[in-house]
Amino acid sequence: MKAFYHEDYYFRLPEGHPFQMEKFPGGRDIVSRESSSVEICPSREADDSELMAVHSSEYLDKVRRGGWSSVERVRMGLPVDPRLYRRCALEAGGSILAGRAALEDGLAANLGGGTHHASADRASGYCIFNDVAVAVRSLRRDLPDLWVMVIDTDAHQGDGTHALFSNDRKTFTYSIHVGKNFPAKKFSGDLDVPLDRWVGGRAYQDAFCRSVERSFLEFEPDLVFWVAGADIHEDDRFGQMKLKVEEIRNRNQFVLDLVRGWNVPLAVVYGGGYNRNVELTNQLHALPVLQASNDDRSQRKISPAAGLSQ
Repeated sequence: MKAFYHEDYYFRLPEGHPFQMEKFPGGRDIVSRESSSVEICPSREADDSELMAVHSSEYLDKVRRGGWSSVERVRMGLPVDPRLYRRCALEAGGSILAGRAALEDGLAANLGGGTHHASADRASGYCIFNDVAVAVRSLRRDLPDLWVMVIDTDAHQGDGTHALFSNDRKTFTYSIHVGKNFPAKKFSGDLDVPLDRWVGGRAYQDAFCRSVERSFLEFEPDLVFWVAGADIHEDDRFGQMKLKVEEIRNRNQFVLDLVRGWNVPLAVVYGGGYNRNVELTNQLHALPVLQASNDDRSQRKISPAAGLSQ
């Protein structure tokens, strides 16, 4: 299994910033240490033509120059810095490569990505480029009839992805999330499953398994992008869900069993994760990649101090 990464996914943020850039090198280190069957491959920048298949040229120029208004800065949630252009283009490139590798090998991952709040000309919620949308449109240059399903299990609705694919019959957007959580204004996808705040693992799993399997079988995708989302854990700062580690493991396994059972290629991307324990954020992001690679042994437990251990 190939997993794509670049050291410049990490971008130093001001001390105390809520977005945990450490999860990118941290997740990479866990996957590298714990898996013997994941090949970590270098990402590349998505080029202008790939990015402009999703985002306007005016928007790309704004990202390059750092020309954000005060309202846009608050909505974006990241410091104004033109160097973010390359960082986010690398992350989008990682999802392009993961999608291509999934089509070739059946399974791949980007050790980043899942920036699902970004839309054509708007940054939001720490998301500047919508990497999954960039990847889908890049893949369709060579495969115009590719039918893609985006399974978004982040705790927050994938509003930007929904908006970008709202008129695309070849892309099915699914999101299960807390209904009364960020973003305040939702954008309807092909199927939204809004849940109550502080939903527990059993209610989550019942709603998720039933709805995603039905959608998957009705749409019959050629490729799945899965926004895995680590922010559904009970100790996440922003997710407002109450799933324990084992329940997240069960969610992951359901997705993996579903795509494997129907022999559909899968590309895994990160999504959000803001756990109070940064190391646990890293571990939860690494977990679906390890499970996908079959290197997540059933007796392995997550320890906040020691990483993934026997």
